[in-house]
Amino acid sequence: MESPLTALANIISSGVHDLEAAYSKEGITLPATSLDDDPRLAYNKRLIVAAAAQIIASVRAPVDVLKESVGSVYTTATLGFVIDTKVADILKVAGRKGLHVNEISVITNVDASHLARVLRYLATRHIFREVSPDVFANNRVSSLLASTRSLKEIKADPDARFDDAPSAAHTSMYADEGLKSAVFFSKYLQNPEDSLPAFNMAFNTGATAWEWYGEHGNEWRGRRFAAAMKGNAKRFATEIISNGIDADSLFGGNLVVDVGGGVGSATLGLYKTYPHLQYIVQDIDAQIHAAKKYWEENAPDAVNTGSVKLQVHSFFNRQPIENARVYFLRIVTHDWPDVDVKKIMSCIRTAAGKSSKLVLFEVLARFTCKTSSDSSPYPLLGNLGIAGAGIDTVVDMHMLASYDGKERTETDFKNLGLETGWKLESVKPGVLAALVYSPV
Repeated sequence: MESPLTALANIISSGVHDLEAAYSKEGITLPATSLDDDPRLAYNKRLIVAAAAQIIASVRAPVDVLKESVGSVYTTATLGFVIDTKVADILKVAGRKGLHVNEISVITNVDASHLARVLRYLATRHIFREVSPDVFANNRVSSLLASTRSLKEIKADPDARFDDAPSAAHTSMYADEGLKSAVFFSKYLQNPEDSLPAFNMAFNTGATAWEWYGEHGNEWRGRRFAAAMKGNAKRFATEIISNGIDADSLFGGNLVVDVGGGVGSATLGLYKTYPHLQYIVQDIDAQIHAAKKYWEENAPDAVNTGSVKLQVHSFFNRQPIENARVYFLRIVTHDWPDVDVKKIMSCIRTAAGKSSKLVLFEVLARFTCKTSSDSSPYPLLGNLGIAGAGIDTVVDMHMLASYDGKERTETDFKNLGLETGWKLESVKPGVLAALVYSPV
């Protein structure tokens, strides 16, 4: 058997060869962005990234690995800074030739030396590009931090700057709520029974994050959060939901309940493909208020004809809709600790009929060690490391710090069902796994 290092190098070599061939076929060269989201190349790219990261971890001095890891807090801090000062928006105007830090300084009113050091820190990590000494430009990564609006429009309506910029919204949120909460992360984990989650300690509030976003002075943060989540939702094709609930097998008039569905974006996709079904979107008052406008703009006939109903409901209360064919929750349970997820599932169980199904759409946590369900090639980690679970594990830590929520393994979901009257019948893998339960 070849050595681990040789095997990793071969994964990279083979992957790069196939990747360049695919780009060449399209008449483009890396790092062009046009094929970034091509599903045909996704797995190959993950293998390259997984192998490259594992080679670095294997050959780099352990002390350097630790220093770089612990120092990554400054990646979050510097990204927050460049968003706050709109550096990516300024460089968007400058184009490929870039802009000298002295000129950026005039616009931002930030010391040019400070700007140079921050941008060089990020450019060292392939975020921004140093065109020539102290002259910086956007690259394919930093361009995601820019708003779709002009600097003049941002100044006129700063609260709207993230509305169509989900990556900037997500990054800003982590550099704000996330970074401040992280300060209290260890304190909370060492004494969770006698303290509030790290988020609550950071912002000195007893409110949940959802309640806090609605408080006076935090509305802009709530709007930023909504923009980030809207961008995340676009990653998940309607087919994930329709396949998960087995929509093709449902008959006309069968009722599908979108529990905690926000404005109903997941249901909208279902309705457009399966208009013969009946739908109810449930959420708290503020979300349903927003949902009315959303459906008026996107499918007014759906609500007017009664095919889609919008209902104010807290999933911690008894489920008012009985005997629905399907109840589903998309990316909801990871926001809550086990005790609350059990309440949610139990409330639905009391309303479910014998033929009802409960489907949870969530990211499955995967083990780094090899398991029987892994297909990752030797010698990669079972979950492909940062290429397969890097973002998922970041989200897991953010859930823990912010809401005491968690990303769960298949066994976790199975046990939640057993404790709430549900049997986990099947797990349909994917970007979002569909966990299908039947009542017991």
